[in-house]
Order: sequence, then structure tokens, then C-alpha cells
Amino acid sequence: MMKKIFMFILWACAVPAAAQQTFTLDLAQTIRLANDSSLEAFRAQNMYLSGFWEYRTYRANRLPSLTLDLTPAQYYRDITRRYDSQEDIDVYRTQQSFYAYGNLSVNQNVDLTGGTLYASTSLGYMRNFGAGKYSQYTSVPFQIGYTQDLIGYNAFRWERKIEPLKYEKVKKQYLYNAEQVSEQATTYFFQLAMAQTEYDLARDNAASTDTLYRIGRERFKIAAISRADLLTLELDHVNAGNTLQTAASSLKRAMFALASFLDLPKDTQLRLVLPGPPRGYTVPVDKALAMARENNPDFLQLRQDVLEAEQEVNRTKVESRFNASINASIGFNQVAEDLGGAYRRPLQQDMVSVSISIPLVDWGVRKGKYNMARNNLNVVRISSRQQEISVEEEVIMTVNDFNLQQSLVQSASRALDLADMAYEETRQRFIIGQADINSLTLSLNRQQEAQRNYISALQAYWENYYKIRRLTLFDFAGGFSLSDKFDWGLLN
Repeated sequence: MMKKIFMFILWACAVPAAAQQTFTLDLAQTIRLANDSSLEAFRAQNMYLSGFWEYRTYRANRLPSLTLDLTPAQYYRDITRRYDSQEDIDVYRTQQSFYAYGNLSVNQNVDLTGGTLYASTSLGYMRNFGAGKYSQYTSVPFQIGYTQDLIGYNAFRWERKIEPLKYEKVKKQYLYNAEQVSEQATTYFFQLAMAQTEYDLARDNAASTDTLYRIGRERFKIAAISRADLLTLELDHVNAGNTLQTAASSLKRAMFALASFLDLPKDTQLRLVLPGPPRGYTVPVDKALAMARENNPDFLQLRQDVLEAEQEVNRTKVESRFNASINASIGFNQVAEDLGGAYRRPLQQDMVSVSISIPLVDWGVRKGKYNMARNNLNVVRISSRQQEISVEEEVIMTVNDFNLQQSLVQSASRALDLADMAYEETRQRFIIGQADINSLTLSLNRQQEAQRNYISALQAYWENYYKIRRLTLFDFAGGFSLSDKFDWGLLN
């Protein structure tokens, strides 16, 4: 937002005070403003930040975690059933007690094995009230242990494969979206440029037909032209006025659309400067395909889909067999009536637990889940290959269109120069009476059509240029990958 304000200040200072709301933009400025201030750019940035924090969470889960569990106060006052050993009967007795507990633990996930290593220390306090009043402290000064599925699904190992790929895809997706914003800005730019050109042509045509109609009336008075020619000139003059009004309305709509896309004030007046002829260079198809396979987030998404399908196959395969896990720990503990005694001469505390779960009869449920996951993997692989072919085809066609469009822009520019010269020559000949009205009208139509064709050729060229950047995330004009030149820290 600060960049946009700064640009506005520069533009405001660059124009007269009477035209404070009119700004001149070229294509490069439009694209920079779109990627800085448009709502689409803001959306792309927040999508990246969401993926970034998801990756940060994954990385944090690989680090040791320190947890403090507390029960600061727990008070009981109730009547409970107790066994009286002297009378050999159950009796109801009043019970009143206070309890407090704290445990500090450190946990570390082990990616290689899928287990968890932990260490902890804890302290508890209990006080009973009533006739048999007493207090006790219990402590575990130190305990270390490890829990592990012996034959089980290792989620940590799959996360280690998938999460870095997901984050790489998120980064490439941000660049992809930024280039998509550039592509959209280019489309809005040339739509306004075309509307601007149509308005200029209509305005010039209205002025020209007015001049020609006045000349025609003078020549009609001396019988230099027929009444039919004079009526044709008058009709052209009326039509030119109607066309000018229509062009003004279209210009206003196109200007509003671009200002809205750039998140500018709706009453902003924009005047566009067309880019010059493109530099002559050819994009190699093989290079574009290689860059697309390496950088395009669609390809990364396909790899992620395959990995996640393989992950599901592994999970269902492991779960279709029997499961076994182990939990072992070693430490020290003690109990005493005072706090210091709870830490004197602690006794060794050992624990080993092995659990086994064996499916005996499940009527084929686990096997069915495994077969479904395996078949889904085959479907994902086939679908991924089909989508790869589709993206590759789009890259090839776009590169071919781009390489062809350069010569088309040059041809359209030459045609525009010829049409301008031909119209001016015909107009001068008409004024001195050496050309008829049909020749003048035909020459004008050709000149206007040449102007439209030139802008259309420029639009197609620049749209293909930014589309190639979007599909490959590579700048072929500069010869560098877009991700190599981007500072991700600016977004964090």
C-alpha cells in the first residue's frame, strides 16, 4: 500500500494541478501497480503466507517440544464408600482432600523410525483432612523413555517427503499467481488502449467529417459534386457523431475496469502509452518445456498427488497386518511427608510395555481398503500424466504463438504506417477534387482497421509473453528463473 501511495504522489507531482486526477501509464507501470496494490495480488500473498505457516508448523514439529502440565489445585469434599477391615464391612465415610501436580516434559519425534523420545520430571502433593490428617509429596526427579510402533505406519517419514514439496509448490504458486496478475493487467491495459484508440479515431473522424461536410457544401454550391455525394458526407458526419458518443461510453467502462483492478479511485482518469515494438528473440520450445516441468506449480501438485496416494497405499498396507508397539522408560521416584524427602534417595522406576493387535476376522475390510488405495494410486498416476500432457501442450502452443506474434507485430506496424500515408494522401486528393467520396471512405476504413490490428497484435504478443512467464516461471528475455531473483523474506 505504501508503494501505491508513493507512486500516486509521484504521478500527482508530474501533472498540472488542473489535471490532478489524470495519470499516464505505460504497460510496465500498470503491471507493477497491479502486483503491488490489486486485490488479486493481496489474495496471492495471503495464500502464500498460509502455506508458509503450514510449513513452519511442520518444521516446528521436528524440533524438541517443551510442555508444562499443571494441576495447581484440586479439592475434594464428599462421602465415599470405604472397606472397614476390622468390622469386615463397607461403610460410608466423609472424605476431604487437596491435591496438586506438575509435570515438565521434553518430546522429540524421530523421523527415521516414527517413534517419540521423551524425558520428564514431575512433582505431586496430597493432603488429607479430618481425623487421619496427613500430607505426602511424590516426585519423579528424572525419567526418560521411548515409544515406538514396531510394525506400523510411519507418518513422520511421509511428512518428510511431502511437506517440503508442498512448500516449494506454495512458493512457485505465488510466482504463478503474480504472473497471472500481470497477464490480467495486460488484458485490461490493452482493452483500455483499444477503447482509447477507438475514441481517438472517432474524435478525429468526427472532426474530419465535419470539415469534409463543410467543404462538400461549398463544392455542391458550384456543382462540383452531386447531391448524392453531399448527402453521403452529411450521413458520415451524423454517423461519426454517434460513433463518438458510443466510443466515449466504451472508454469510460474500460477505464473504470482497469482502475478497479488496480484498486485505484473509481474517478481516476488514465491515459495509456502503448509499448514499442518488441525485441526480436525466439523462445526455444525445449527450454520452455524443461522450465515448466521444473517450476510450474501444476507439475509440483501432480507430484504431491502421487506421493499422497503412495502414502495412503503404505498406510492401508501396514494397517492390514497386525500391529505391535513398545513403550519403555527408566527413571527415579520417591514419596515422603516433606518436600526435601521426596528428592532424597530416589528409587529406580522402570517400565516396559509391549502391545500387539492381531486382526482375526474383519471380513476383508482391511484388504478392501488396501486394494482401493492401490487402485486409486493407479488412477492418480494416469490422471497426472494426462494433466502433464495438457500443460505441456499449452506451453508448446503458447511458445509457438509468441514466436510467430513478433513478426505479426512488425507486419501490423508496417501496415499501419502505409494505411496512415494512404489515408492522408486520399484525403488531400479529395479536398482538391481528385478523389471521390467512396475512395475516401475506403481509405479511412483501412486506416482505422490497421490501427485496431496493430493494437490487437501488440496485445497478443504481451499476453503470450506473460503467459510463458506464468507457465515456466522463467524470464527468457533476461535468462533467469523468477524464483532465483525473488526475496521470499519480503512476504514473511
